[in-house]
Amino acid sequence: MKITKVFLLISLLFFSCQTAEEKGSRVASLPYYNEASFTPHWMEPGSSDLANFHTISDFSLMNQEGETITQKTFENKIYITDFFFTYCTGICPKMTANMEVVQEAFLNDLDVLLLSHSVTPEHDSIPVLKFYAETKGVVSGKWHLVTGSVEEIYRLGRADYFVEEDLGIAKDSEDFLHTENFVLIDKNRHIRGIYNGLNRADIDQLIEDIKTLKKES
Repeated sequence: MKITKVFLLISLLFFSCQTAEEKGSRVASLPYYNEASFTPHWMEPGSSDLANFHTISDFSLMNQEGETITQKTFENKIYITDFFFTYCTGICPKMTANMEVVQEAFLNDLDVLLLSHSVTPEHDSIPVLKFYAETKGVVSGKWHLVTGSVEEIYRLGRADYFVEEDLGIAKDSEDFLHTENFVLIDKNRHIRGIYNGLNRADIDQLIEDIKTLKKES
C-alpha cells in the first residue's frame, strides 16, 4: 500500500514538472496577420505565400537620441512596438512599465528591439523623449522612443500595425490614436502577434512568443 502511494506521488511530481517545462508559447510556431481583425494565417516560414503578404512599410522617424530611425534599424531584428505619449496619465505609464519588463527579458539579446511611437509628436520633441527615457529606464539602442510627423505615425499605427480595434471606422490624423496594444514583428517585417499592454499575463505570453519566434529565425 505504501509502495503504491509513493509511486502515485512520484508520478504526480513528474507530471507537474513536465507540465511546467511545457509551459511557454501557446503554439510551436506563430501565425501571421495581415489586417485589423487579426485573423490568424498559419503558414510555414519562407512559404511562397508570404511573398505578397502584408509587411510593415518603410518609415523615417527620430528617436530620443536625435538619431534617424528607419526600417533598416530593425533589419534582421524581432521587435515589439506600441503607441504612447509622454504626458499621458491613463494607460501609458502601465504600458511603459510593461514594455520595460520586455526590455529586461531581452536586455542582452541583440536580436530583439523595442519601438514606441509618440502619438503627440508636436509635444514629444527629442528632448522631451530623452527626459522621459531617462526617467523610465529606457536603454538607448535597445528601446527607441520616436517622434516625427503625425501623419506618418498615425498611418503606421492604423494601416501598418493595425493597433486600433475600431474596425470599419474610417479615421485620419485628426482622430486621436490611443491604444494599449503591443504588436510583435518578425525579422521579415511581418506581424506575428498582438497583446494587451496593460495585462501582465499577455506580457508574459509575449515574452514566450518572442522566444518561439527566435527559434523559428
